[in-house]
Amino acid sequence: MDETRLLEILSGERRGLSAALSRWLLAGLSVPYGAAVSARNLAYDRGWLASQRAAVPVISVGNLTTGGTGKTPFTAFLARELQSRGLRPGLLSRGYRSLDGAENDEKRVLDRLCPGVPQVQNPDRVAGAERAIREFGCEVLILDDGLQHRRLQRDVEIVLIDALRPWGFGRLLPRGLLREPMSGLRRADLIVITRADQASAARVAELRREIAEIAPVPVADIAFEPGMLIDSEGCETPLSSLAGRVCQGFCGIGNPEGFAATLRSAGISAELEVFPDHHHYTAADFERLRRKAEAIGAAALVTTLKDLVKLPGDSLDGPSVLAVDQRVRVLHGANEIARLMDRFGSDRARAA
Repeated sequence: MDETRLLEILSGERRGLSAALSRWLLAGLSVPYGAAVSARNLAYDRGWLASQRAAVPVISVGNLTTGGTGKTPFTAFLARELQSRGLRPGLLSRGYRSLDGAENDEKRVLDRLCPGVPQVQNPDRVAGAERAIREFGCEVLILDDGLQHRRLQRDVEIVLIDALRPWGFGRLLPRGLLREPMSGLRRADLIVITRADQASAARVAELRREIAEIAPVPVADIAFEPGMLIDSEGCETPLSSLAGRVCQGFCGIGNPEGFAATLRSAGISAELEVFPDHHHYTAADFERLRRKAEAIGAAALVTTLKDLVKLPGDSLDGPSVLAVDQRVRVLHGANEIARLMDRFGSDRARAA
């Protein structure tokens, strides 16, 4: 089943007997999944399962749902914030869906967004933390996608919630997109509403009320703003070069609606071809995109940086392929974020 159809079934948008039966079956499968998740969280909460502390502070960045909430650009933002305080951060991740056995798309994107920041990809995040400290001298570790990974203790838990698709249809996997119950927000030290600029003020206010009912913790709002257009060689072009021109867009990310909104905000008119999240592109995929671009007289192919780094090197002949660089802008709660980051600088100063 393709991802678009699955989301239509989960959301209830797709009607009919087949869709109803699918929802019924998925709801049944959610019961053992939910029981397993609850049992595991209880085991960590009670200390029956042990978590291990790293030799340096750990910041976890995670989410409640599957799909894209913007963890990659936000992680890069945190790394730069820590660097600005004179600290040496390191990034830890599982290395989900590695492209070549050594690195995945998120690592390649983060290499561009925060060059020089060490990254360790290892399903064993405890071992990864030890390596980051031992080999790279990291003073603070950012644990990517860490909310459900509880074996490594964290000093700060940050949870991202996408304003466009916040609660994963309100149901646990596989009936919905929630990885764990919404009560998991109670473990957070800071909750960040992403793409807050793409939702109405009323919807963001409603989200804040919903969050407050579950977890009375600080909440920040951020936007992902388009910066420059970047090609495969890293050369930058102003966004204005495509303003008002027809383009062919494509992406394979968890929230394609967010990327479509980004293109509109940049004044780029683009038809959007959507691939599954973490899609590994083939030469045939690119040839199809190239033909579509030629058919509509597209000035360029536009995509996300996450997708650009996965294109086969020999597929870039033909129309220009440009990625939209996205940077974080804090709309609300900048002081809350700064206060958390300042803690680590203070901790190092005290230790010295």
